[in-house]
Amino acid sequence: MPFINERLEANRETNDKNRAASGPVRASRFRFEPEAVMVRLRANIVGQDEALTAMESMLVRVKADIGEDNRPLAVHLFLGPTGVGKTETVRLIAEAIHGHRDGLCRIDMNTLAQEHYSAALTGAPPGYVGSKEGHSLFDLDKVQGSFSKPGIVLFDEIEKASKEVVRTLLNVLDTGRLVFPSGNREIDFRNTLIFMTSNAGALDAEAHHHRYQRGWRRWLGLSPGSGETIRDAALRRHFDPEFLNRIDQILNYNTLTDNWLDALLDIELAGLNKRLARKKAELTLSENLRRELCRGYDSRYGAREMLRAFRQRLEPAVARALLAHPESQRFEADVIKHAVSVRQYVE
Repeated sequence: MPFINERLEANRETNDKNRAASGPVRASRFRFEPEAVMVRLRANIVGQDEALTAMESMLVRVKADIGEDNRPLAVHLFLGPTGVGKTETVRLIAEAIHGHRDGLCRIDMNTLAQEHYSAALTGAPPGYVGSKEGHSLFDLDKVQGSFSKPGIVLFDEIEKASKEVVRTLLNVLDTGRLVFPSGNREIDFRNTLIFMTSNAGALDAEAHHHRYQRGWRRWLGLSPGSGETIRDAALRRHFDPEFLNRIDQILNYNTLTDNWLDALLDIELAGLNKRLARKKAELTLSENLRRELCRGYDSRYGAREMLRAFRQRLEPAVARALLAHPESQRFEADVIKHAVSVRQYVE
């Protein structure tokens, strides 16, 4: 009975507000636990220790509820190449706080590449069709959250949006408010965690790395320089200073090298086994197959490269085994002459 559940939640939050106003001071109005969020993040995001440490500090500060009243709870920009966990970090935070990975308002900024698309965020200006309705891509409930849970907004691939679209966010990042041009509507972001992702400079950093691998600096033992410096320079070329100045912290995500292949493999296997559990089945991998799945890994594509290997080479064999032997509960996968086969085991 959704209506009753909504009323109970509203009453509970009203009581919390009353106690916060007149009763003993509570440690925090927020019900999420930073430690629990970080356990989920560290179990699923690999090779990004510095970024996760910064996330932990942010969550602790938000939990303590000591931030400024007239700003969003936090504004972070994740900078790095594709497939390294930038968007996944935000989805996992939403899952830990709201109970599901879609508990956030995600705006794909690559769909807002034209100047006039700024109306998709702020609504049409007065005199234009739709100005009175005040339509927007923002999901109000997911943006504003509730008294005990912050809202979460993700601006994904923000460097692909037009400069005019990015400028519409300046007031949001500064004061936590978005007033529509029509003046008849306002969205409040002061109870919101705002995240942005960007690949700006990732290709430049990769090209610099390849030049170093082939050049004389490597043979002389000289340092290749910092990829972070290259990405930061690209970011400052792409965005205006007043935009970057409104961001609390810019976090660099590292390229996932071969050192993290085993960890990535374990994460993908855990996800597959979670889905197989609905079929009362479990998959284990032989060492030969683990090596085969890791062979040919291309760091340019990050964790998505491992996910493709699972979908294209492993899951079809597992699916055939399940369909052929629905009574089986445990499967061991192996590689025979570089072709995936699945041997059946009945518990």
